[in-house]
Amino acid sequence: MSKLHLVMGGRVSDPRTTDFIDLNAIDFVGVYPNLASAEKAWRGAAQRTVDDAEMKYVIVHLHRLLDPETDDLTAGDE
Repeated sequence: MSKLHLVMGGRVSDPRTTDFIDLNAIDFVGVYPNLASAEKAWRGAAQRTVDDAEMKYVIVHLHRLLDPETDDLTAGDE
């Protein structure tokens, strides 16, 4: 079973948080079937904005939201 991951980013009010300023301007990079491919996409998106401290990209573990009772945090592929 694939464990879906969403990669997204945008401008934040504080780089230490995920308080996105403009939800209409969120950059949805994509949805990926495993953590490895999501991390690759995240690194690419984050690298493009590395000089902008107010831009932040994150990986959202969609599988944890969709089925929180069966999440196995010890599994090799989050």
